[in-house]
Amino acid sequence: MLNIVLVEPEIPQNCGNIARTCAATGSRLHLVRPLGFDISEKAVRRAGLDYWNLVEVRDYENLESLFQQHPEAAEDLWLATAKAPRPYSQARFSPDCWLFFGKETAGLPEWFRLAHAARCIRLPMRTQARSLNLSNSVAILTYEALRQNDFPGLSGQGEMGACAGGDAAVL
Repeated sequence: MLNIVLVEPEIPQNCGNIARTCAATGSRLHLVRPLGFDISEKAVRRAGLDYWNLVEVRDYENLESLFQQHPEAAEDLWLATAKAPRPYSQARFSPDCWLFFGKETAGLPEWFRLAHAARCIRLPMRTQARSLNLSNSVAILTYEALRQNDFPGLSGQGEMGACAGGDAAVL
């Protein structure tokens, strides 16, 4: 199962979109404090996140706490950062890897990136663009990791797959 880690996320809508990606893919969501929003049951209910029950969400006081509780994360992590020298397409993701993403305004802490420089990857983009939206970045890397592992536990076809013996017309 993939592990999506948001380090100090600030924007609740991004977290909601990322939680929906986790719900759809069966990925775990790990939140490292401080958070820019409330994740209490009352706040989640008020926000109308009807898929929240499909997401395994864990939160931690800091990165040290996460690694104390999950030492295996240090062995199989990838850090998404616009500052990385190599594209994500060069990474080989395991089915249980840990994908780390930083807060919207500053990204991942520099000390953390430097400590894991060989595991830093980026989404290629134009030099004029600072970065992609956090929830888009998470979705891209989540689905790439899943693709590399043949989408474990996910449905391979939609309801149209049964049409005409599974031969759907290509548009």
